[in-house]
Amino acid sequence: MTSTVETVSTMAEAARAVAQGATFLAGGTIVMRDVNAGEAAPRIVRTIDPSLNDIRISGDSVVLGAGVTMAQVLANRDLEFLHPAARMIGGPQVRNMGTVGGNLFAPHPYGDFAVALLALGARAVMAGQSGGRPLDDLMRDRSRSPALVAAIECPRPRAGSFGFLKVSRVKPKGVSVLSVAALLPREGGRIRGPRVAWGAMGPGPMRGASAERLLDGQELSAATIDRVVQAAAEGLSPPTDAIATDWYRREVAGVHLKRLLEQMERG
Repeated sequence: MTSTVETVSTMAEAARAVAQGATFLAGGTIVMRDVNAGEAAPRIVRTIDPSLNDIRISGDSVVLGAGVTMAQVLANRDLEFLHPAARMIGGPQVRNMGTVGGNLFAPHPYGDFAVALLALGARAVMAGQSGGRPLDDLMRDRSRSPALVAAIECPRPRAGSFGFLKVSRVKPKGVSVLSVAALLPREGGRIRGPRVAWGAMGPGPMRGASAERLLDGQELSAATIDRVVQAAAEGLSPPTDAIATDWYRREVAGVHLKRLLEQMERG
């Protein structure tokens, strides 16, 4: 199939094109694969709007333009809490091109950066719309959403309250057997409002409700961790693919969640 690529000046113009069925081209790490395979949409649109590359940091809040690359994240010291996830996205060439916004729509088993953002409680700012949309909602609807993500609003976690782990068979840039991220805010030594997110454990990044329920209100102790890992895979629906079976992913989910939580316990 032959595709045409249009370049527009603003996000508003790009959003209108996407609403009419066009495919948006950012870094190209996903779309160009379809182009090379002859499977891309007939109309592709890109924009030179500079806002796509903005990084704004104010207090405990970070706003990342959807076109910010993994390499840009890694180059920014104020985004150090996101470095473990960004570093796990492909090799240098992919990190130089792959974008924050594009990773939200990466198909299984990709999208590890989106897992980190989901655990952090980030929100997606859609082009032409005011206010942010919770990533929880976007992850559920991403396959049928015609809207265009303009930016990501992300809170900066307190030191020691956030962790990320990716498991792959090929080092250092293999695709995920699974990935897991956890945000564990604490008050008086107890966890309040935890968020756990998984990658490659469902059709897209998803929350680990069972783990969150068992962590909430508890101290991060060995006893708590042991209870949590027993329920690690509850409510998840891991697929079988060339990397791992659904059975294997369920079996190792608790092992790797335990490793992450123990790392966070040690600080």
